[in-house]
Amino acid sequence: MSGDSDCTRTSPSAGSPSDEFLPDRPKYVCSLSPDLITKAREELQEKPEWRLRDVQALRDMVCKDYPSLGTCLDDAFLLRFLRARKFDYDRALQLLVNYHTCRRSWPEVFNNLKPSAVKPVLESGFVTVLPQLDPEGRHIVCIRPDRWTPSNYPITENIRAIYLTLEKLIQSEETQVNGIVILADYKGVSLSKASHFGPFVAKKVIGILQDGFPIRIKAVNIINEPRIFKGIFAIIKPFLKEKIANRFFLHGCDLNSLHQNIPPVILPEEYGGTSGKLDITAWNELLLASEEDFQHDFSELVLPCDSSPHDMLGSADADEKQCDDSLRGMKPQLYYCY
Repeated sequence: MSGDSDCTRTSPSAGSPSDEFLPDRPKYVCSLSPDLITKAREELQEKPEWRLRDVQALRDMVCKDYPSLGTCLDDAFLLRFLRARKFDYDRALQLLVNYHTCRRSWPEVFNNLKPSAVKPVLESGFVTVLPQLDPEGRHIVCIRPDRWTPSNYPITENIRAIYLTLEKLIQSEETQVNGIVILADYKGVSLSKASHFGPFVAKKVIGILQDGFPIRIKAVNIINEPRIFKGIFAIIKPFLKEKIANRFFLHGCDLNSLHQNIPPVILPEEYGGTSGKLDITAWNELLLASEEDFQHDFSELVLPCDSSPHDMLGSADADEKQCDDSLRGMKPQLYYCY
């Protein structure tokens, strides 16, 4: 990730013409189709005539309130956060700060975060992206926990692979506007495997997806979930906002139910689709070829000492103790569901 992150340099005010932007900052060129420009205006409050003014306003807020944040300040990068928060400056700024706070707060996930470092996860097929978009123009992220062998590597490696997948997808302006759909296949998930996804990990992952990453998750489709998933979802649900919780669809083994949300024409044969066998090769090659996109490591950034951003992850030690207690209380329920 590139871009000028020096807030000490002179920058134009929010009302300055776009042609006065710093000459060494990449100039933004909109790649959205006319239909998506209209969709962004209607759903995200994005006005093309004010777009660069809005970006500059967010840039000025970063430089004023968080001069040591060290974030990329390119137009295209900041636009991700504005779109994710419907061009509400304050909420976009908070999301940007949360984005960096998350990366700093979980070194096991964010240190040395690059595609080559998670190649074994990608090769296992734990996470991939289906080749075709759905009718709403959204990518389908397919997650298959049964492809993970816990003895091979910790669960954090899976989280790293998912995060890199989302980072790659969000580079697309189309994805910023349309959002994504998640398809999670829980076939074969055992109690021992489910126990790795306790409240501590659940809270961190959901905190990132809801409040620390600029992506719109429009639906989460769960397929082939065993009875144990009732226990897993009981762990997850307290951390979900109502809007996100309402976007979870549990289909069990009912492929017809799944097809009401995702048409068979874009699904692989494994899910009753007509697009051939599930092939992870294309996405793996694309992500692994994007190594340079992830060279900028934000995990060591230090936030200003006099600032107190809302850290949705809270104190790691306190959270871990609290969630360990929660997990002990949840285990009987997990065994019951299993």
